Amino acid sequence: MAAEGATVVDAGQQRPASARAPVDVAVGVLLEGRGRDARFLLTSRPGGKVYAGYWEFPGGKVEPGETVEQALARELHEELGITVDATACERWHVEVFDYPHALVRLHFCKVFAWAGEFAMREGQQMAWQALPVQVAPLLPGTLPVLAWFAAERGFAGLTHGPTPGSGEASP
Repeated sequence: MAAEGATVVDAGQQRPASARAPVDVAVGVLLEGRGRDARFLLTSRPGGKVYAGYWEFPGGKVEPGETVEQALARELHEELGITVDATACERWHVEVFDYPHALVRLHFCKVFAWAGEFAMREGQQMAWQALPVQVAPLLPGTLPVLAWFAAERGFAGLTHGPTPGSGEASP
């Protein structure tokens, strides 16, 4: 959670946090397997949305009266057609990003189990990935997760290819 005067990320640029109230967003880090070699799911943002075509971890806005886990289960069903038991979502990290269109507080949750077949209900694409990530471009809010995976897994090297506007890849 960003405190007053905290710094957040705006498309890769550091700047002071804005006075806007953050929108809480539940983000699912779906893992296929456990341990160092577990792959994770990335989806592309559908056409017509901000950052269309960028790759991210799936999820969406927490509605009034919902917990992060309930919102994540609802969003994963709406977007991907899968069923997730909200009690099986493991809260992991929280990051605040100040995008030009919104200040968002991203609640990242690891998800190890789900039921049903994937159905990309918004016309998005999906890709199971490992480090280094092969899909691009990546939404800025996705990048810290790759660094957390690298730290957890003892991964050395680039976590992904070039990010638009940065001119280079991230370690």
